[in-house]
Amino acid sequence: MDQRVVEFADSYEFGLDEYQLDGCQALADGGGVLVAAPTGAGKTVIGEFAVFLAVQESRKCFYTTPIKALSNQKYHDLVESYGAERVGLLTGDSSVNPDAQIVVMTTEVLRNMIYANSPTLSNLGYVVMDEVHYLADRFRGAVWEEVILGLDDSVAIVALSATVSNVESFGEWLRTVRGEFSVVVSERRPVPLFQHVMVGDKLLDLFDGVAPTAQELPSERMARVNKELLQVSKSEAFRVRDDSRRPRGRSGRGKSRHGRGSGSFGDATHPRFATRPIRRADMARVLARAKLLPAICFIFSRVGCDAAVGQVMGSGVVLTSRVEARALGEIADRHVAGLSFEDLEALRYEDFRQAFCAGVAAHHAGQLPAFKAIVEEGFVTGALKLVFATETLALGINMPARTVVLEKLVKYNGEAHVDITPGEYTQLTGRAGRRGIDTRGHAVVLWQSGMDPRAVAGLASRRTYPLKSSFAPTYNMAVNLTSILGRSDAREILNQSFAQFQTDKSVVEATRSGRQVTEDLTDARQAIECHLGDFMTYAAIREEISQLENSSAKERRAQWKSDVESAMRRLVPGDVIHVPRQGWCVVLAASNKEAGAQVISADHTVLRIRPHDLVAVPEPVTRIRVPRSFSLSDRKSRRNLLESMSDRLVSVDPEEPQPQPNQTDEEQARRISELRKELRAHPCHECEDRETHAVAAAKVIRLEREVARQHAKLAGRTNSLAFQFDAVCGVLSELGYLDGDELTDAGRMLRRIYNELDLVAAECVRRDVFHGLDAPQLAAVLSTLLYESRPSRDAPTPRMPDADSERAQSELRQVWLEVGRLERQHRLDRGREPDIGFAEVAWRWASGQELAKVLREGQLSAGDFVRWVRQVIDFAGQLANAVGPGDLRRTCREVVNSMRRGVVDADIDED
Repeated sequence: MDQRVVEFADSYEFGLDEYQLDGCQALADGGGVLVAAPTGAGKTVIGEFAVFLAVQESRKCFYTTPIKALSNQKYHDLVESYGAERVGLLTGDSSVNPDAQIVVMTTEVLRNMIYANSPTLSNLGYVVMDEVHYLADRFRGAVWEEVILGLDDSVAIVALSATVSNVESFGEWLRTVRGEFSVVVSERRPVPLFQHVMVGDKLLDLFDGVAPTAQELPSERMARVNKELLQVSKSEAFRVRDDSRRPRGRSGRGKSRHGRGSGSFGDATHPRFATRPIRRADMARVLARAKLLPAICFIFSRVGCDAAVGQVMGSGVVLTSRVEARALGEIADRHVAGLSFEDLEALRYEDFRQAFCAGVAAHHAGQLPAFKAIVEEGFVTGALKLVFATETLALGINMPARTVVLEKLVKYNGEAHVDITPGEYTQLTGRAGRRGIDTRGHAVVLWQSGMDPRAVAGLASRRTYPLKSSFAPTYNMAVNLTSILGRSDAREILNQSFAQFQTDKSVVEATRSGRQVTEDLTDARQAIECHLGDFMTYAAIREEISQLENSSAKERRAQWKSDVESAMRRLVPGDVIHVPRQGWCVVLAASNKEAGAQVISADHTVLRIRPHDLVAVPEPVTRIRVPRSFSLSDRKSRRNLLESMSDRLVSVDPEEPQPQPNQTDEEQARRISELRKELRAHPCHECEDRETHAVAAAKVIRLEREVARQHAKLAGRTNSLAFQFDAVCGVLSELGYLDGDELTDAGRMLRRIYNELDLVAAECVRRDVFHGLDAPQLAAVLSTLLYESRPSRDAPTPRMPDADSERAQSELRQVWLEVGRLERQHRLDRGREPDIGFAEVAWRWASGQELAKVLREGQLSAGDFVRWVRQVIDFAGQLANAVGPGDLRRTCREVVNSMRRGVVDADIDED
């Protein structure tokens, strides 16, 4: 054992586990190390050894984390160990001692340093990448791979990961791209985890005997399910069966409405519960009696978390002593000391504080960051007893509990209700059991009607968490890599990504499929014989004619559909448009998200229209006012509205829009005419069996196309990311960001813009879309490139705040459409659509309006409000750095200064 490892291990009050010593030794030997271990197993010890080595060797160590809160937490830990003068913090919002020997930062900050070739990277010896399994994250995962591929070979990487099932594959990739790299795996939980199911107010063990997760190492054999639980399930099934035999009224009550997940984990929407789920207040009492607090109860809904706190408090549950309540009150008051009384009132702080001091709180992304920090600190002290949280709490933040409760084992993934995976179950329940405090941890699942205990046992027994790369080239990545490496080497880097490494594993399967298609093609070619000539040349002419006719129509349809959808998303209540078979209609409501509208026609017909209902682009010919008091059920209201439409139409005298002309462009029409002449002149045109031959030839053509597709698929799998990179560079070249292998001035500007719609933002700068806007207007327009609405039926129709911002956003949208057409030509997915849902809120805040009014008008939670404002601030700062001296830079800085105030500035300081 290296003497430095021994010295480091001796500095801890507890003895290090074998896997921790192995990880430290691998690092001391001079290579990198990948450590995969359960949540709470102490992986960060190996990251701290990297810091220890850097200090001993007088080199730098960067400690990266996926989220700012975790960076703050680690910064304070390292300051305690090494002193404030040796430790720095960089999170985008905060910059503390950035030239220190040890710097904690978010992974994006390090990625940006690498692209900028920052002098801060000099003398860097070690990089710790905490929670490296984040590289599977759909939106941010690419950053981890960019860092791993971009760091100098002399830098040793310590990759800390949750337990993943393909850890060896991930380690193999790291060795491929980084050289010597050890893989250290531990499946041992330092605190054994016992599994339970809460049925009513009873707490039943899930397994007979010892739970698989309560053993030192996972068992190869699944433990038996508790017989008492199986009896509960069986008895419930009998009651439901008997109940279903009873006669039902016409209402249909009692009919089962499954379809949420597989059904194995129960259905809380079942109209007649055989075994009703326990109330949340009663659940808190059961946990308290069983001495299973503090606990985290995961609810897959922000609204559900807040409602749960209200329900527990409404039942008069108090889980804290007077001393604990006083300590919690002091924590809360300290975190909000910088906020005004008016802001606290707008945030309903007193309600939050009352529940917090009673030992109950919520934790989710919709909360104010200061409130989340209060909950995190209160929970670590042990005084806060019960936290209702969304699954985001399972990632990163150090909040271990004695018990983890799962209300349901089904969640909404944005499209449908699905069962949670074994990996998600492991990640969530991994919080249970505080090392050094608890001798055992507990996972509790609340019984749901229809639950199968065997399915729950299977979920709790397996520990599968496959790591899948989300890496893909972006415009910003392309210009940065090209600038640093040149286009050819940048292409090669993409072929070294973990995404490409995983893709290549499927080549054998594709090859086998391609071989079978080739054999079928050989047989099909032998079936074509024509005594008059080569029928395949005749068939090729027919195929080209068909393709030309179809492609022309398809392109026109796609473009027309895009134009109609865009026009429909611009509709607002009061617009007067023409609808086929209905005539002139007034728009009553419009959906920006779904490109649909509700309209009323002159004969009082009310209908919903979609793009496929129209024959022309729905451009409003005029607009009338729809009174707030308007009611569809009131005949007089309808008559007055339609009279207003009629009067306005008389004054503007519009013409009815004509259907889209169905024309083929001249060049294609000329080529089709030439081919038809060639077809008639071909000898096989006179064959009596021409159509029989044609069927056989069509099969050959189809199989030839399939063979070509398989070959392309193989080439695409071995070079797929490089091909995407070429397509991205093709778009950049057409727009003037790349000139061969060189970056233009526009390309150098794009290097500094990190945004999902980075190219649209850069094009808006080049076309002066933001010219003439003041700071509030610019904030509103920039927000449309960032914001993503959460689906809501009750949300009001969003609008831009004034005419100037409306003009700029309309021009921005046109840029997005043009970029999208170019992306389609290069076979790239179009960037997501700009969203105006936050524009008015951003404008109000940048204009200096008070928090209470902004939150009320914007109908946003405080946490969402702060998060989106901070993103606008960050984006405006990026543009200020990217665009160079001038009016736009000054206005961007005004946006930053005007929005960094009050609760937003307090939260930044908090971090």
